[in-house]
Amino acid sequence: MNRYPLWKYALMVLAILFGTFYTLPNFFGESPAVQISSAKSTVKLTSAVMAQAQDVLQKGGLAPESMLFDNGAVASVRARFANTDQQFKAKSLLEHELNPDPADPTYVVAFNLLPNTPQWLQTLHAFPMFLGLDLRGGVHFLMQVDIKAILNKRLQGLLTSTRGILRDKNIRHSGIARVGDTIEISFHDQNTMAAAREALASQLSEILLADGGNGADLKLIETLRPEALKQTQEDGVKQNILTLSKRVNELGVTEPTIQRQGADRIVVELPGVQDVARAKDIIGRTATLEVRMADESVVRGTELSAPVPFGSELFKVGKNAPVVLYKEPVLTGDYISSASASFDQNHQPSVSLDLNGDGGRLMREATRNKIGKAMAIVLFEKGKGEVLTVATIRDELGSRFQITGMESAEAAADLALLMRAGSLAAPMEIIEERTIGPQLGADNIRKGFESTLYGFLVITVFMICYYLMFGLFSALALSLNLVLLIALLSTLQATLTLPGIAAIALTLGMAIDSNVLINERIREELRAGNSPQAAIAIGFERAWATILDSNVTTLIAGLALLIFGSGAIRGFAVVHCLGIMTSMFSAVFFSRGLANLWYGRKKKLASIAIGQIWMPGGAAATAGAGAVPDAETLPKPQRPVSKKSKPRK
Repeated sequence: MNRYPLWKYALMVLAILFGTFYTLPNFFGESPAVQISSAKSTVKLTSAVMAQAQDVLQKGGLAPESMLFDNGAVASVRARFANTDQQFKAKSLLEHELNPDPADPTYVVAFNLLPNTPQWLQTLHAFPMFLGLDLRGGVHFLMQVDIKAILNKRLQGLLTSTRGILRDKNIRHSGIARVGDTIEISFHDQNTMAAAREALASQLSEILLADGGNGADLKLIETLRPEALKQTQEDGVKQNILTLSKRVNELGVTEPTIQRQGADRIVVELPGVQDVARAKDIIGRTATLEVRMADESVVRGTELSAPVPFGSELFKVGKNAPVVLYKEPVLTGDYISSASASFDQNHQPSVSLDLNGDGGRLMREATRNKIGKAMAIVLFEKGKGEVLTVATIRDELGSRFQITGMESAEAAADLALLMRAGSLAAPMEIIEERTIGPQLGADNIRKGFESTLYGFLVITVFMICYYLMFGLFSALALSLNLVLLIALLSTLQATLTLPGIAAIALTLGMAIDSNVLINERIREELRAGNSPQAAIAIGFERAWATILDSNVTTLIAGLALLIFGSGAIRGFAVVHCLGIMTSMFSAVFFSRGLANLWYGRKKKLASIAIGQIWMPGGAAATAGAGAVPDAETLPKPQRPVSKKSKPRK
């Protein structure tokens, strides 16, 4: 009756091993390290940089304990050291050796921390959880995106495109002006306005056209469609988030938090960063993209020796540099609608560019008589320009064209990303700023750990004293629940915050509540006269429905917090939802497995240790003292026992 098949016991063992191995990395601590990342958009970090850095450190007598190359979204090299003294010396040495020109550094060397997880655990992909801002300390910014600036830029581009379309179609108007969030085009006659309506509607799918004015003062009112307006705002905020993600890597932050909050706000949390001024400088700087023509008077290959003509500029940094370009740009990044990696007609990697209406006109005018000449795309950041690419014009270019000659699909994707996210879509204002010291974070960790530990110990003592052996089963199941929850958070590489610790404490209470329901249900079956084996089986089966209902309703509330919440609320919801699933496994499946393992092997079970049982009629019996009789099958309902009177003497 109370025997698990072998595969269920194997599953219990696997759960214990999984929880143990993936929880262990959180107890090894961290070591000081330095992180090397690229300071230039056109310089890609490779494993060769790691070999170069290793040689530099060995020559300087600062051999690191370990080095690793992280080829993630933003590539970096990290070197671990035994103490902070070596960390400071290594940072200074690497900055000096890797950057020949200190005024124009090629690589950024920043302080960092690396977990001390043993290699055998790392091979299992077992890594510790990340600690949030309130536990590690750092900087918190709440930034508001200037949505009005995004809309103004979009309307300005629409105004330019409208003017270019009417000019190309040779449609005369009496004036184009922006009025608020609309564009008004004036006409003298109805036929001309009808022709303009047809031309604009065919080329600008994102606009709505309405008639205005009367008589000789006819007007065509142009507005953005609601969905186009919303998409413009969404794209602007997403571009800012993408750009910020790329920039904060220079700070050496292990796990930054950059997420949207509401319609126009972005939360930036940088754990471990205490230099607020430097953080502001990096995340707030601006960048611009320009398309320039190469100066034909300077022969390619002689740029460094030939004099730079007046009106031109020499660029030494970037792909295909050095190159001399005219200072006057053909167009700027404002005219670029999109950039994506693609393939050309020869199935070779390329980058496809889409320009707005006026950008296409400017590109046609600039390239019409420049077939066979060179054109460059330059990214300006911190007042310095980097050449992203230098391409040869094969044909007259328009609103859509391709940049070919990419070495690989990865290079094409990198170039497209730089052209999309090289600059912020709109300026941002810091409306909230908080700095949390590392000492406060360490104090939060200590208090959170102690509160969870003391709560666990009190619950364990109470359960063992009140339910005896079944209380011990509950305590062991509760331990597994806690271990599994931490293991899942570590596997998912979640960021633990104070609300997450609160969710862990709440999970302990909910998990033990399930065990209380099971134990009390077993007691009820024993009071009804069932045998111990039958009481265990029926108790677990009938308590399961109640446990499932309560946990599902709580899970629904947790999912609502996860979907609609943000920031700390979302972090709480993640731990809460995972805790519900682990508690259902440990409280029902694992605790019954322990009961089956301990009592299921006994054929003649006279009693079970589940604490004091109050029998009908007010009598009390302790189940562990053999007060409950054993029966091999489920008994029938017991008849009332009549009291016999004592015989008279």
